[in-house]
Parts: sequence; C-alpha cells; structure tokens
Amino acid sequence: MSGIIGKKIGMTSIFGADGRNVACTVIEAGPCVVTQVKNEEKDGYTAIQLSFGERKEKNTPNALKGHFAKANTTPKKEVIEFRDFREEFTGPIQLGQVINVADVFVEGDFVDAVGTSKGKGFQGVVKRHNFGGVGQSTHGQHNRLRAPGSIGGASYPARVFKGMRMAGRTGGDRVKLMNLRVMQIIPEKNLILVSGSVPGANNSTVILEK
Repeated sequence: MSGIIGKKIGMTSIFGADGRNVACTVIEAGPCVVTQVKNEEKDGYTAIQLSFGERKEKNTPNALKGHFAKANTTPKKEVIEFRDFREEFTGPIQLGQVINVADVFVEGDFVDAVGTSKGKGFQGVVKRHNFGGVGQSTHGQHNRLRAPGSIGGASYPARVFKGMRMAGRTGGDRVKLMNLRVMQIIPEKNLILVSGSVPGANNSTVILEK
C-alpha cells in the first residue's frame, strides 16, 4: 500500500472537469523522508517507514536521534510505516530518499484519508447517537426533550447491557474516509486537494493511502 504523510491545511472549492463546484480539503503532503526499509529476509515483511514534519532536537530521545542519523536527516515529528509500498511510482526505495506527493499520486486517483477526529468532550445521546429525545412534553415532563429515556430492564436482566448507546466522550477517534478523489496536485508547494472533508482539525496530521 502506497501512501504519504501530510498536514491538513483547510478547505476550499474548485471547479471540476464537468464544471461543477467541488468542495475540497487542502493537505500539505510531504516531503517525507524514508527512515527505514524493511524486507522479507530480515523483518518477515516488506515495508518502508516515512517521516514527516520537523521536531526539535532537544525534545528527541537519543535512540531516535541515532535512528534519524542513519537516514542522514533531521529529527522528524511523525513516523508512519507503509507495508508493501508500491515501487512503480518512485523506483527502488533507498534509505534517506525523499518522497514527494507527485511521486505517489496523480490527479484523478482515489485515496483513503486517515486522521483523528475533533474531540467534542462529554456529550449526550442526542448529539452522540442522534437520539430524538423523549419527544412529546406531556404529563408534566420538564426539560426532557434531550433525555435518553429508559435504558435497562426491570428485575430481569437487572443490568444494562454492554455497548448500550449512552452519553459519553465523543470524538478524538481514528477515522478513515475512503475513496476521496484527488482533484488537484500542486507539486511546487507539496499540496494535494482531495474531494470532500477529511477528519481532524486544521494543522493535524493526515495519512493518505492508495
């Protein structure tokens, strides 16, 4: 699986080939540095490790400093492994090689975007699970429009089943959106525009997979 690491910049809209206005997410994808190459003989599977984003050297453990020094690069912020990276895009992968967005994707490709969704904190069932609330405010029900209602049985089973949809922490989860079309690539600025929305806040890390 080929891919690249990037940073979500924001959203915009462009006109597609059919003349329709398409909402797009702008992602600064790369340049990424190959910091490790794995193979069948040594590791049991084939993969490459890509690193993205600068990291202060004083905040980098010595073990990671040596790891990045082997690739002849500065300490990086994000380190992601891609298994079975397809080499037809860039040729044989070498340690320390720099991979740009134009090396992996072309306009018209379909990609999967992986990110961490925005955290919403502790939320009720209406926002978290799209409940309708108790409904009709009859029989003197007061401030019950967004209440969950009954959640358990009586003497049997005398407990609440695991997985019951209730209030709780919302967001902050790893989310993958599949089959987003690459609308435009700006190689000189390492920008890629994909159709639709991508999980996460602006400046958050996004993984694009193909």
